[in-house]
Amino acid sequence: MSIVDKKATSWANAIELLYENSWQQDLQRYRSNFVFRGLSDQGYDLKTSLTRLGGSFWELEGPLLRNFSKYSELGDADRHYSDWKWLTLGQQHGLPTRLLDWTYSPFVALHFATANLQHSHTDGVVWCVDFMKVHDEIPDILKEQQIRAKSNAFTVGMLDTVAKRIHDFDALAEDPFAVFFEPPSMSDRIVNQFALFSAMSDPRISIDSWLDSRMGVCKRIIIPKEIKSEVRDKLDQANITERVLFPGLDGMATWLKRHYSPKRN
Repeated sequence: MSIVDKKATSWANAIELLYENSWQQDLQRYRSNFVFRGLSDQGYDLKTSLTRLGGSFWELEGPLLRNFSKYSELGDADRHYSDWKWLTLGQQHGLPTRLLDWTYSPFVALHFATANLQHSHTDGVVWCVDFMKVHDEIPDILKEQQIRAKSNAFTVGMLDTVAKRIHDFDALAEDPFAVFFEPPSMSDRIVNQFALFSAMSDPRISIDSWLDSRMGVCKRIIIPKEIKSEVRDKLDQANITERVLFPGLDGMATWLKRHYSPKRN
């Protein structure tokens, strides 16, 4: 296993570990190449919602996208969305997709590692992936798009230029690869969570197993159950809450429910 686990001992130590190696000598700036995904239980894997359907789930992606676009209540102009935009929209509304949610913000990832009070007795985890190293393995045609756009992460428009349909994306290379892309600011939720998505070129492959076969690309910061309460309280004081990350009445209600729940020892 090439994924390195590091256990945080306190709030301060967790922040130190999450911002580790963020100094960029060529830029003379602290700008990390890592993206983050927080989970409330360190035993959870990185399977996509499409994978969790079970069975021959990879054969269902096309019908899911086709019917989601067919039955959506959008204007006729939006019927011409690319697969990438439909995937993004579907991911935001609970459609099973090959996408996984990530964030540029270590604090947002810590929120998702500590917000579920039902898991306060289990260790949480923040997955940290160097997406620049991941993109070292993408096909040349995608690298050319990066160079032209002068961008490290992809956008929906950049992916559209190379492969407007998802089956064309899958055919770009024989060996599986992963891309990280920033979705359009289709909702305040995407903006406030500083969100981006990962997509594998083969939906049958879980990104955690793909990452595990590559040295120096991924690490995990374990958030022990003993410090979850400290981390949670300090995130709340920093205004990293459901009220901000999920704008609207649902997010506010979730935040208030957690805020007023008794502490679990």
